[in-house]
Amino acid sequence: MSDDIGKKKPELQSLVQVSDRLTFLYVEHCVINRQDSAIAVIDSKGTVYVPSAALSVLILGPGTKLTHRAVELIADACTTIIWTGEYGVRYYAHGRTMTHSSRLLIKQADLVSNNRKRIAVARKMYQMRFPCEDVSCLTMQQLRGREGARIRGVYKKLSEETGVQWTGRVYDPDDFEGGSAINQALSIANICLYGLAHSVIAALGVSPGLGFVHTGHDRSFVYDIADLYKAEYTIPVAFRITSENTDNIEANVRHAMRNEFAKGHLLEKMVHDIRFLLNDELSENEETNTEVLRLWDDKEGSVRAGVSYKIDADDQDEKNNWDE
Repeated sequence: MSDDIGKKKPELQSLVQVSDRLTFLYVEHCVINRQDSAIAVIDSKGTVYVPSAALSVLILGPGTKLTHRAVELIADACTTIIWTGEYGVRYYAHGRTMTHSSRLLIKQADLVSNNRKRIAVARKMYQMRFPCEDVSCLTMQQLRGREGARIRGVYKKLSEETGVQWTGRVYDPDDFEGGSAINQALSIANICLYGLAHSVIAALGVSPGLGFVHTGHDRSFVYDIADLYKAEYTIPVAFRITSENTDNIEANVRHAMRNEFAKGHLLEKMVHDIRFLLNDELSENEETNTEVLRLWDDKEGSVRAGVSYKIDADDQDEKNNWDE
């Protein structure tokens, strides 16, 4: 029996903050086991140990086997696990939140449930893409049009700079190899970005399904956040790697995306941007990993949980009236 059976689960405050973690690690055709407090990645070439608490996303490709003990460690470290199909075109799972507080989730639900507040958040998202323009009075239809024109311009510019032919975004998850090299590269790059966005969203305790621009999908907010960075990260990387005519486009795109994420401090940026979009008043240094459980109260907002409450005088009078 393993010596680490029964080891105390780490406190949330002791874990590496999401903004300070490594972005992601992709593995395939291997066994993921546990050795003390590290993930052991075992394949025909040997064993590599990875500190789980320092990892944001673990992407498991085809041919991967995962032990129960490894999952326990990964879950305790609040690392997101993503199982992907061949070429990384399927997403199967996400990890645990790094906070037990639902404060941000409640704010998100409030903002997305009110049309006026929702469009205000959506405009903030578009304002981040057009920093030199005032989009405060534009409708959602106008904002979508402006964004479409911007992205088409990015594709055209990078096509001219790299010499990669661009005829449009064509993506069929059931026929990855049928797409052009640039479309394959874009799909792989986007998977990496979606995984990272999902891990930050899960870590902050907000819902991946409550989107402001996207809607109706269980990852709507993931797509909202990822779209903020595609023009800066995934599209340039995809065109650059495609222009190099590499044989292993999948691995090269993933390596390039990991490097760009680290160089651009994207984890920190995502945490900051999500808090900004949700009007989070907490400062970046304020503690958020507190475990909070309270009871909802229609008059006071919330009261302490774990308390045996007695009926007060006003409630007793009301109860007597019901009995009569």
